[in-house]
Amino acid sequence: MTENNLKIAIVGAGIGGLAAALALRGVGYSVEVYEQAPAIAPVGAGIQLTPNASMAIRGLGIFNSVRQQSYAPEVGYNRDWDTARVTNLLPMGSDIEAAYGAPDLAMHRAVLHFALLERVPDGVVRLGKQLVGLDRVECGYRLCFADGSDTWVDAVIGADGIHSVVRETLFGLEDLCFNGRVAYRTTFPTRRLPDIEYDGRVKWWGPDRHVVSYLLTPSEDEIYYIAVTKELEFRLESWSAMGDVDDLLSAFEGFHPRVLGLLGAAKKVRKWALVDRDPMTNWGEERIVLLGDACHPMPPYIAQGAAAAMEDAIVMARCVGEFGSDGIAEAFRLYEALRRPRTARMQITARENTWMQFKTDADWVYGYDPWTTPLRVGPDNMVEG
Repeated sequence: MTENNLKIAIVGAGIGGLAAALALRGVGYSVEVYEQAPAIAPVGAGIQLTPNASMAIRGLGIFNSVRQQSYAPEVGYNRDWDTARVTNLLPMGSDIEAAYGAPDLAMHRAVLHFALLERVPDGVVRLGKQLVGLDRVECGYRLCFADGSDTWVDAVIGADGIHSVVRETLFGLEDLCFNGRVAYRTTFPTRRLPDIEYDGRVKWWGPDRHVVSYLLTPSEDEIYYIAVTKELEFRLESWSAMGDVDDLLSAFEGFHPRVLGLLGAAKKVRKWALVDRDPMTNWGEERIVLLGDACHPMPPYIAQGAAAAMEDAIVMARCVGEFGSDGIAEAFRLYEALRRPRTARMQITARENTWMQFKTDADWVYGYDPWTTPLRVGPDNMVEG
């Protein structure tokens, strides 16, 4: 496909930013991705790709690679915290693939991130570029970086996460919403669980606390868990802060022995405060727009953060492809109008933290294909009460 002369900057080389780069290149646009980190490194976390996310990566050209490195659960369990009673059994495997046309997968987060990165041509991602200034100039926008460099572009996509500099530049500094909960997470080999029964995918529902765990690899030799509990004093929102396994076990005292055995099998855990923001009514202006956690961060309770960011990227690129270079601002506004209602509903649903505890209608989440959803605003784009 012939490349368009419009120069588009994407701020942030996370999952959403890289998906946007691939999707925009797919409709003929040149992009540059600016990432503040000096290197892209694994973060030691698992990720679930529900069918809507699997449909997204299929069109991005990484589905086969990701699937080969993933665990595909046959069933997902929801259990009471103390009795292990199953409250909701979710058919997965071939059943969920037949229902939605794409599988449900679990993997190391790095598998998805690096699969996207490997598809982006060399030279597109610029590392060590921390954005410190964004100014409107006569013919576009000037981006200034902490290393003293700058660049001029025609359009800007802010995919720079929950602490987005692009968002702050547009709308000012806003406080994060801290919900009084922290999450402990870790991955480790399943050989540390020789005498402990565990499910391939499960959520244990307790009073103001829960634990999610799932296998990560086709060989089922690694497992991930995330344990969420109330803790008002800890407010560090960081993927690298360390937690204490003993503190974690104390927080989940009284949970079923299978849960405590799983939590205690970890040698180390990371800990971060869970934060989000209220749904926004505006994601940008003129030829600047946000995507992913920059505009709709949500707690990890429905496993849709990365999925929503990739959906954003694909729908945004399709809108740009429809409007062309002269209509980039109109394309961004249509993208916002199409995506805001869905992501707002996701944010609200995630905050409730009841997703799949009992029988749940998942069609509105899992049945969404960003490659084929109509590019028009209508009833399907409205938020339901």
